[in-house]
Amino acid sequence: MKEINDLALQTVQEKAKLLRQDIIRMLGQSGSGHTGGSLSAADIVACLYFWEMNVDAANPGWEDRDRFVLSKGHGAPVLYAALAEKGFFPREQLATLRKLGSPLQGHPDMRKLSGVEASTGSLGQGISWAVGMAMAARLDNRNHRIYTLLGDGELEEGLVWEAVMAAGYHHLDQLLAIVDYNGLQIDGRLSDVMSPEPIADKFRAFNWNVLEIDGHDCRQIMEAFNAARQIKGAPTAIVAHTVKGKGCSFMENRVEWHGTAPNQEQMEKARVELGK
Repeated sequence: MKEINDLALQTVQEKAKLLRQDIIRMLGQSGSGHTGGSLSAADIVACLYFWEMNVDAANPGWEDRDRFVLSKGHGAPVLYAALAEKGFFPREQLATLRKLGSPLQGHPDMRKLSGVEASTGSLGQGISWAVGMAMAARLDNRNHRIYTLLGDGELEEGLVWEAVMAAGYHHLDQLLAIVDYNGLQIDGRLSDVMSPEPIADKFRAFNWNVLEIDGHDCRQIMEAFNAARQIKGAPTAIVAHTVKGKGCSFMENRVEWHGTAPNQEQMEKARVELGK
């Protein structure tokens, strides 16, 4: 179990702020992309990359590294920001998001960018990929962990539940799935489109350990990661309650920011609110 001290907590909080600043800058420069769901996941991704996961940018192919699969592939900006800050590629490259010839595509491509473990974007496939990774780790007698981040709207995909069923059946305790539960998807509120509730009960029905947390409280996120490591014989799902567009008041809980990039004026307003 990892110690959660004041320094560790302050570090991940500062990293989350930096990720949000980079997200705004990247998307403003590209003029397109998914802002709301990238911002809602920033605290979770910061805790993963700067406290929880065992990865090495100098040796990205290290066999015993932990793996992260961004199942909600449209949230690629938050992943790119974390990988750049972690040293997988130069930060200056963030400015090339979605530009012709850039490895920073609209959805992650493992063939083009160091640190990306799975090419995702077709919803439901990322968690399936993560389940396969966990099964492979077991067959190879490896102890690394596999993490995957899903969108709440993604849970409407039937493929998700096939993967969840398989993970529970095979007792894949090296697997941790996190649901970015911000309540909004591209077509509106989950409750108005096709609610996946009861989410926690569904995971439990497939023999998963389930934790529910505030997805913007870094201490709760870190405590949940610690708790998941103690579970043996079952995968763990963390249902993280978040706010779409978190950190920028004019974006928060607004469905129109699902796939809209900020203009110059909005970028400046966001930069002020994010402290830079």
